[in-house]
Amino acid sequence: MKPSELFEALHALITERVPLHIWGACGVGKSQIVAQVASDLDWQFLDIRAVQLDPVDLRGLPRISADQAEWVPPKFLPTSGKGILFLDELTAAPQMTQAGCYQLVLDRKLGEYHLPEGWVVVAAGNPASERGVHFSMPRPLRNRFVHLNLEPDFEDWCQWAVRAALRPEIIAFLRFKPALLHDANATSDVNAWPTPRSWEMASNVLSGFARRQKSGFFTGATEIEAQLLEGTVGPAATTELVAFLRLFRDLPSIDEILLNPDSAPLPGEPSAQIAIATALGRVLSDHSIAKGMRYLDRMPTEMRVLAIRDAAARNRGITHTREFVRFGVDHAEVLE
Repeated sequence: MKPSELFEALHALITERVPLHIWGACGVGKSQIVAQVASDLDWQFLDIRAVQLDPVDLRGLPRISADQAEWVPPKFLPTSGKGILFLDELTAAPQMTQAGCYQLVLDRKLGEYHLPEGWVVVAAGNPASERGVHFSMPRPLRNRFVHLNLEPDFEDWCQWAVRAALRPEIIAFLRFKPALLHDANATSDVNAWPTPRSWEMASNVLSGFARRQKSGFFTGATEIEAQLLEGTVGPAATTELVAFLRLFRDLPSIDEILLNPDSAPLPGEPSAQIAIATALGRVLSDHSIAKGMRYLDRMPTEMRVLAIRDAAARNRGITHTREFVRFGVDHAEVLE
């Protein structure tokens, strides 16, 4: 199941209070998707790391009341409102802790504690093949969940990356090398490798260096930048990314393109064209789309479509411009 399908599945099932368990490799976005669904519904999102809990932590502590012992539930469990109770890293928790979740998942209570009507339980974990801390989920607990398997999808990731304003260099590079979005080799002992999560971190690395260089610090510090990227996405992906960054940084600036759309240099290499189209999609607005389209009209159709799709996903105001409407009419078959 790709991320957009999981997003729809969560919307369909959590309003019915169906307990879900999401399986997926580390770094593919399990918790982030659940948090996005909660935000979309304007629900609370309570992230509980099961691996950090002892079995008694869920039930709370006993106290004496009216000559009887009663259990005081922990403060982190919700008592009102609507929300998603997210049990993350459930399979990394010892089986006794997992067993403590039995009643909470199926019966929506834990001893004397009752989960409010507006809350639903969603859990997530990595399969044993990921070679992380893993305890087999007891069969009775497995049978209390609907199980969904999440796999990364390049098109879904690109749409998310554009909306999340990741660096255009990262998006353009992965459009040129989509196979590097996720390294599924779980047998390697390297400390860093490509995943959707690590590419987001790589974007933050580039943003941090861009800010430092803009302030006059670390001019030409490409070696430090490369070392940080290697520690984020691994040496193999970094070698290709650094080569791409050299190309990207030699391209005409976006300011130059928007000032002189008819005469600004036009790259011939496909990788450079992807980079320019992605960069334009990052900055085009309803005020600059006219000039941007004049430059894009000099490029192949697929590059124009790429840039306009990105721009429209990021800024819906563009879809009301005369230039977008004209483009949509002329290219309806590829925009569908």
